[in-house]
Amino acid sequence: MNLLKEVLAHEVYPALGCTEPISCAYAAATAASYLGEPVEELLLRVDPGTYKNGAAVTVPHSGGVTGNLIAAAMGAVLARPDAKLELLGQITPEMLDQAKELYGDERCQYECLEGSGGFRVEVTVAGPGHRVCCVLQGGHTNVVSVEKDGCSMLDSRSRAAEANALAYRSPLKEATLVELLSLAARADADDREYLRRGIDMNLAMAERGEKMPGTACQLRRIHARGFLGDDLFYRAKLLVASAVDARMAGVSQPVMTSGGSGNQGIVAILTPYVVGREMGIDEDRILESIAAAHLVNAYCKCYVGELSVICGCAMAAGIAAAVAIVYQQDGDNDERITLAVSNVVGDLGGLICDGAKPGCAMKTITAVDTAIRSGLMALEGFGLSSADGVVGTTAEDSIRNLSRVTLEGMLSVDPTVLRILREKDARNRGL
Repeated sequence: MNLLKEVLAHEVYPALGCTEPISCAYAAATAASYLGEPVEELLLRVDPGTYKNGAAVTVPHSGGVTGNLIAAAMGAVLARPDAKLELLGQITPEMLDQAKELYGDERCQYECLEGSGGFRVEVTVAGPGHRVCCVLQGGHTNVVSVEKDGCSMLDSRSRAAEANALAYRSPLKEATLVELLSLAARADADDREYLRRGIDMNLAMAERGEKMPGTACQLRRIHARGFLGDDLFYRAKLLVASAVDARMAGVSQPVMTSGGSGNQGIVAILTPYVVGREMGIDEDRILESIAAAHLVNAYCKCYVGELSVICGCAMAAGIAAAVAIVYQQDGDNDERITLAVSNVVGDLGGLICDGAKPGCAMKTITAVDTAIRSGLMALEGFGLSSADGVVGTTAEDSIRNLSRVTLEGMLSVDPTVLRILREKDARNRGL
């Protein structure tokens, strides 16, 4: 098994819009494609992480509407899942009108799967004569079940393929970071071209966000007033924030994800890209470092979860970017990789995720700052020791400790965040 190719295939892909709402659209489109008649009823049920990540993010081509339910309604009307997480690019104004009509109807329902662990989206659509349920689990496009009127629509070969789709995660979780970085150095021509495509896509999104109001605009204003210098840190944060501002505003343009997350893809790709370019690193080495970042991001998510209580952009992608920066100048040096990971974990451990939203740009610039600082300090031989909080004796130990804090120590965070989001929603609707 080629772990790099598996990660690139299953966790690094283009996505048009925030991946949680778009996965709801994909599940609905898949279900509707089997229905064979117009959708008259829709029930969307999602895990708590997907619920919070869809609460406040604008869905592309929705006319400025936020949330998972409008995305599911759009997918149900479209009924064409072939484009996967870029499918909403096919929505026409007429389709949007139909989706909004369905969305505003009491026959369109939305529920949170309380207590559900891990990523899960269930969409049931019904017409005059049939009912279809599609279930995604473990990954944003990983269809594990499609049933029409109670009968499975997936043949045995399809079911076996879906069951094995995430098999790579077991050896990935057992690997060391040094072993993963050795895979990055063996990226072939196809891998490198795909990595270049990811850079180009995310740079293009950053360009779309340059003129938008938001976090990046505020960084420019602070710089113009003389309170921020025009240095490597500023330029990297500005680029990342611009891309995230545009994406969270629903700009109709895809980004390349990492770990199935667009914002994590922006951090994990653009941070080492900017650092490498400004430090004169060879292009092939930069591409390898981004491959390393994808592998490390995927590794971290094996421990902290697909949709975590903690901010994946800060923790998983921040760790990945810091390791990539070390890799650019010092390869798979285990000691310095450990120092970089220790620095990020010691700095940002416990930063919560309260859903996808415009404010994610604020957290991503924190992640960028910490990643660059942690990587550069590690290259100088400096890092937090195992005597410092939850930092472990190895990079892997630190990530496992972070996982324990997340999965054992922060169990009440997501339910609390969900209650706050629901209360805000009820107030906004005057309930």
